[in-house]
Order: sequence, then structure tokens, then C-alpha cells
Amino acid sequence: MATIKDVAKKAGVAVSTASYALNGINKVSSATVEKVLKAAQELNYQKNGFASDLKRAKTNTIALILSDLSGPYFSELIKGVQDVTVSNGFDLVACSSVGGPKSTATKFLKEKRVDGAIVLANNITTDVIKASARKDFPIVVLDRKVDSPYVIHAEVNNYKGGYDAASYMLEKGHRSIAYVSGPLDSHDNEERFKGYRQALTDFDVTYQSRWKLTGNFTREGGYRATKTLIAQQNLPDGIFYANDEMALGGLQAFQEKNIRVPEDISIIGFDDIQISSYVQPPLTTIRQPKYEAGSLAVHLIFQMLAGEEVEKTYKLATDFIERQSVKNK
Repeated sequence: MATIKDVAKKAGVAVSTASYALNGINKVSSATVEKVLKAAQELNYQKNGFASDLKRAKTNTIALILSDLSGPYFSELIKGVQDVTVSNGFDLVACSSVGGPKSTATKFLKEKRVDGAIVLANNITTDVIKASARKDFPIVVLDRKVDSPYVIHAEVNNYKGGYDAASYMLEKGHRSIAYVSGPLDSHDNEERFKGYRQALTDFDVTYQSRWKLTGNFTREGGYRATKTLIAQQNLPDGIFYANDEMALGGLQAFQEKNIRVPEDISIIGFDDIQISSYVQPPLTTIRQPKYEAGSLAVHLIFQMLAGEEVEKTYKLATDFIERQSVKNK
């Protein structure tokens, strides 16, 4: 069984450097990390004897690692994962990545305590994912791209969703459209913002940085960002919230100030969570296939465990859902 000394020797680095790279400690360059991870994969290095023993014995368990176990978006994703997992005679362990490098989720990956993993948690580092993935321990990521033969990337077409949301408002005559974003390190948020920016460009509308605020994908964050816009006393024509939770927070902020949606300002969300069709006014939004994304991810895990060849990248389509929160200008 390969040791960390073997990995260090093969990579041409000190043992301490190899340890930093394998444990995701930010003390070495990305080039060095890449070199160490490649050496570890080639040697089939396991972090410790305990982890190796666990890996030899199949657990018939799949891990789903999420940034948050609560919320309407994650519930549908978990259902999709659960249905396929159970139908294949496996158990599902869903765990939160709260705590980042020290979380139980990170331990599940590093010590291979399950047979495969699905990751939707941007605080689980790419280096940890690359170091953990093996032929017999496949990983599907739903929120980024990872360059590894044993990591599959499956995501919703966030760029097109962002483009469609902004384009719809622009087609309705809106020319000042704010963007309330999720976490700035979120791949999904970045892609939605890129789509929004491209729509502005295609309609010859100048992007204004003052119309971009951060809401962190939470209802409270959307509420606070909207309160900030209201305080400026110069509202835009409309707001594209990068998820429905933030849009619902924004709707609450507008109602408290007697600002009417869509008569005074239009809003649009992203996700199409169940409550979005019941609020007043019903929320125009971008629907993403949450259940389907979860079930696809598990299918890919089982295919890889069976030794089948699979594509490395999958893109799921979004749907535009027109309701009553956007008006014609």
C-alpha cells in the first residue's frame, strides 16, 4: 500500500508539502497541488489504513453532500437522489458541508466511508474532490467543473436561464434591471450573472454595477438587498433575483413599503420552488429540473461503479415559467 512518502517521492516534493496538498491546506501552489494529486491517483494512495479497510468493504451507501439540508430547493433534489438510490438497494446519507475542511462531509470524501458521492457544496474544495475520487469511488459534482477522470460534472444550464430571465424583462420594455446575486464564489450564480450580462449587451443596454447586490441565495439576503435598493430612492424597472428564495424576501420588502409588484416594479426569480406559484403576485421564474438532476447524478454513480463508460459533462435544460410578477412597460 502506497504511503505519503511514496507520493512525495513520485511528485518530487517534501513529505510536508505532499501532506498540505492532500489535505487541502492553502500553503502550496496550485501547480504543486496538481502534481501531488496526480501522483496520489497513480499510486492509488489512501489517506490512512482505516480508510483503506473501509474501501475494501462495500458499504452500499451513496453520500449526498449539500451546503444546506434545509430549504425547498434541496428537498426536491434529495427526493430525486433518494428514489434512485433506494430502488438500487443502496442507502443514502445526506450531510451538510457546514464547517468546510473540518466537516463530516469532508471526512466522508477523504476516508471513502461510502461507495460514491454527489457534491453540491461550494465550500468542499476542488482539491479535496480531486484527491478523493477514484475508479471505485466516483464523484458527481453539481456546482462546478473538476478535471479528473473519476469526477462527472452535471449541471443545469444556468447561463441560458439567466439570459432568458433578463431577455424577458428587456422584451417587456425594461431598461434598468438590477441583479440580486447568490454567493460570489458560487458557480451557478456566476453562470446566471453571465447570462444576464449577455442579454443586456444583446439589447444594447449598458450594465451598471450599482444595480448588482448580494443576497447569498437566502430569503433574508434578498430582503436586505431589496431594502438597500429601496433606500436609494431610485428603483430600477425590474429585478432579477438569482433564486426564488431571494425573490420572496424582496417581495416582502416591497410589500412593507407599499411598493406594488408588478405595477411599480417587476421581479423575476430562478428555481420555481413550489411556493412561487402561490405568493401574490405569482412569481415569474426560471424552472430548473431539481428532481431530475438528483436522479441523473445517482444513475451516473451506479454506471461508474459498474465499470461503464459515461460522458464527463451533462447539461440539463431550464424552462421559462411566465406568471404575473413582470409587466409591460
